[in-house]
Amino acid sequence: FFTVGLLAFLYTANCGVNYYRKPFSSYLDLQVGKANTEDLKALCQELVEKINETAPEGPVDMGLLAQGKLARTGKAAMEKLGEEYPALSGCYPVPKPVMVSWILAVQQLCGVYSPFTVEANYNWQMTGYNIPHTICHELSHLQGYMREDEANFIGYLACTSSEDRFFRYSGYLTGWVYAGNALAKADYEGFIELYKKLDEKARNDLEENNIFWDRFEGKTAEVSTKVNDTYLKAHSQTDGVLSYGRMVDLMLA
Repeated sequence: FFTVGLLAFLYTANCGVNYYRKPFSSYLDLQVGKANTEDLKALCQELVEKINETAPEGPVDMGLLAQGKLARTGKAAMEKLGEEYPALSGCYPVPKPVMVSWILAVQQLCGVYSPFTVEANYNWQMTGYNIPHTICHELSHLQGYMREDEANFIGYLACTSSEDRFFRYSGYLTGWVYAGNALAKADYEGFIELYKKLDEKARNDLEENNIFWDRFEGKTAEVSTKVNDTYLKAHSQTDGVLSYGRMVDLMLA
């Protein structure tokens, strides 16, 4: 009984209560509203240009030493963002790769925040471009921003303002995935037109990413998604797993 009570307290203090805190967007001078298709297309056009500017020119080392460098760079990116936005200032620990990352992969998860140990953890086996943004996304939870759309947006801001080129690439390409999906629904021909302009490295990364996650499709992934959806809705994120995509509204704003 004591152990359950302690775990419940740690969860509530380090995570649960923050679903009801003041959102990060309230600290920004943003007016989130309905944007039209042209606005969305203009955003995607800008993202394509930024992706092509920052795309790696050769293979990216994703070995153990590189993982350590990425983790420290992510920490530095969040600390730098905290200088611009006081609401994000504070201490950030070095995020950790989950050594048995298939546990996250079968649940279709890029990373996870542990409220019991106050740690940001990420799936190191997924396609490399995902890792920098995921690191910053999970670190944002440590500052109390539990909303997934805002964590995505904070991760995007941290990556795109980083001094590291690969982090900027990760931020812009992740932004493209969300904004591009929204554009594909609104103007599929416009989406295809812009997709063809993407650097070959970016297109290959997106294809590799699809292949990676397709390997883990199945009952476990379906159950995990349902559980995650229920969990988010229980914590006042009425869009459930779809709330991850609301990052586009913040990008447009």
